[in-house]
Amino acid sequence: MNRKSFIQKSSLFAGGLLIMKDLFAKPKEIIYGHRNMKYTLDKNWASKHAPNLSVNDCHEMVQDKKGRIFLLTNETKNNILVFNKDGKVLESWGHDFPGGHGLTLHDENGTEFLYITDTAKNQVYKTDLSGNILLTINAPLGTGLYTKKEEFVPTETTVDSNGDIFIADGYGAQHILHYDSKGNLKNHFGGKGEGDSFLDNAHGICFDRRGGKKSLLITDRTRNCFKRFDTSGKLLEIISIPGACVCRPVIKGNYLYAAVLRSPELAVENSGFVTILDKKNKVVSNIGGTEPIYKNGVLQKLGQQEKIFANPHDVCVDDDENLYVAQWASGKVFPYKLNRV
Repeated sequence: MNRKSFIQKSSLFAGGLLIMKDLFAKPKEIIYGHRNMKYTLDKNWASKHAPNLSVNDCHEMVQDKKGRIFLLTNETKNNILVFNKDGKVLESWGHDFPGGHGLTLHDENGTEFLYITDTAKNQVYKTDLSGNILLTINAPLGTGLYTKKEEFVPTETTVDSNGDIFIADGYGAQHILHYDSKGNLKNHFGGKGEGDSFLDNAHGICFDRRGGKKSLLITDRTRNCFKRFDTSGKLLEIISIPGACVCRPVIKGNYLYAAVLRSPELAVENSGFVTILDKKNKVVSNIGGTEPIYKNGVLQKLGQQEKIFANPHDVCVDDDENLYVAQWASGKVFPYKLNRV
């Protein structure tokens, strides 16, 4: 074999090896999101570790100070599933929350407690992390706000540093109800109506302490926005997110995260994405959604772009800034994990 033939055959052989390497190489992971808030998707994060457990609607998730992830589902075989960050189930409990919907974690003098809303039983519960019920709040009948308990359909809570509890009646009369730590009603505001201070589908509520100031962020899902109130009920700001039927706001560091249940309106089934806002409440990234574009300071209408979620209901941000997304009416799938890139 002459030198020219040897070089030609060697080149062909080497090229063949490169082609074979490409054929058997691991597919490159798809990256979702925009700007510096990007993620890869793991749909099997939890399901691969829980063959004997089931979920129905996966509603909300929180992380405790031990790093454990708590999921609330309305599956009464196991209303609460507790995971580690690898998706392994550490424990499960709860058989009494057929309408388990809202899940809030509050640290009370170094001890953490859960607040659970049940839309089927028209109640709110405070429990320890093992599920023992410590406080039950019923419909505030006799106040002039409700004539029967079925009108009270609480979807979310948030708890102040002094233990005061704020309940969003997001599937009921749309009131924001302010209780003391013992469950005594102190105040109320909001309610269903057309003015800016009124609410429609007040699905979520949380305290926002970014910038050193305390206020309440409340979902107005039908109107594609969050509304900021002080604790007395005075409207301070409207954060418009056109095309996004947002669920509860979740604050982590300087960012606001929210699952977008459907887009661009509630009638569009099996849509949605996750949106992320910066400390100035500007949308910086949409996971599964269109790129956020501002024109003359106004956010343009958003929509689902990649169909990776079906009715996402909540997002939990862990201490490594990874995300966990719970989905409603999505075929009883376990939550997905989004790993920060």
